[in-house]
Amino acid sequence: MKKSTVKIAMYLNYFVFAILLNSVGIVILKSQANYGVDELQASILEAFKDLPIAIVSFLVASFLPRIGYKRAMLIGLGLVAVACISMYFGNSFTAAKILFATVGVSFALIKVSVYSLIGTITASQREHNSMMSSIEGVFMIGIALAYFLFPAFNSDTNPDSWLNVYWLLAGISLVSFAFLFFTKFENQTEIPGVNLADDFAQMLKLLAKLLTIVFVISAFLFVMIEQGIMSWLPTFNSKVLHLPENISIMMASILAVSLAVGRLLAGILTRKINWIWVLSFCIVIAMLIVIFILPKAVGLEVKEINSLGDIPLIGFAFPLVGLFIAPIYPLLNSVVLSALPQKMHSSMTGLIVVFSALGGTLGSRVIGYLFKNEGPENAFYYTLIPMSLLFVSFFLLKKLTSNNTQELKLKNISH
Repeated sequence: MKKSTVKIAMYLNYFVFAILLNSVGIVILKSQANYGVDELQASILEAFKDLPIAIVSFLVASFLPRIGYKRAMLIGLGLVAVACISMYFGNSFTAAKILFATVGVSFALIKVSVYSLIGTITASQREHNSMMSSIEGVFMIGIALAYFLFPAFNSDTNPDSWLNVYWLLAGISLVSFAFLFFTKFENQTEIPGVNLADDFAQMLKLLAKLLTIVFVISAFLFVMIEQGIMSWLPTFNSKVLHLPENISIMMASILAVSLAVGRLLAGILTRKINWIWVLSFCIVIAMLIVIFILPKAVGLEVKEINSLGDIPLIGFAFPLVGLFIAPIYPLLNSVVLSALPQKMHSSMTGLIVVFSALGGTLGSRVIGYLFKNEGPENAFYYTLIPMSLLFVSFFLLKKLTSNNTQELKLKNISH
């Protein structure tokens, strides 16, 4: 197994799903315009995406090593190629629900496989941190591309022209499928239990650990913040800043780009600075942006806007919150996975995906509710609550992972 080709396959798969998963904010906006649904109804698309991710991850993660990571990823890519073509011909809110449900099922297979494989091709915690951050960075680049791909297919004269993007996405999925098919894998992962039932029982035992409980709450809180902002930023840009639809979508790409840059930088910084100080600094700055920058963006008096160049600089400032929340997710995942035995990585990844998906669904629903009932200009202020809780959780996790790593070292010495 060549590590370089396996890495390329992992990057490519993650890139494809980044575009699909995070097009949900764009499809929420298009559904309101084309399919006659309101904000709260449109936000259900997040649930159609995230609940299948949660359910499938919970059911298959513990015994995915038995199925084989390569086979699982091929199934995911094949399903999603079919779903993209179905969206083009379906052209309805129901078709959008089916698309995101299929994407959710497929991504569960992809993410558990990718996260588990990282442990087999890295040799140290620093290498694990770096690989995890770079993979998540590539994911965010895919998200940023989505904000330009969809407007490129959009047309003011033809409301259905945006659907042509799904032919391109189906094509990219099939190219990724072909590359993965010809990549040689060796399954080097230990099986957690003696049979399928025991595999599942081992994953459930993880839930009893205090480390796991604090971590999954942290993952839940982070994704709640990230998905809430990401899914509703195009709508915020349209309704609060009064930007044209295409520019609203492209402006949201600034958040994705800043998330990508933040994650790639985190991979470099954590080689020299302890992760706890990197994350503490980041969450404090993110909170200050919400407190001081967001009110100025909300109070912005926007004149006629026909291009990105017409937007005042302060309009670009709030999406930069992504630069500072970016390192949180990959670093927390890497720290916790590195503190566990290799054979438990697939099971732990299943729990990561489950609680991330639930956090994403709740985040989008809560922000959707706040947009409707508190007004789009006030909704994002509520992210300060989960941000404050996250700050506290970092220090709890630091203590728990240090204790767990010490126990692992003592067990290895005794063996």
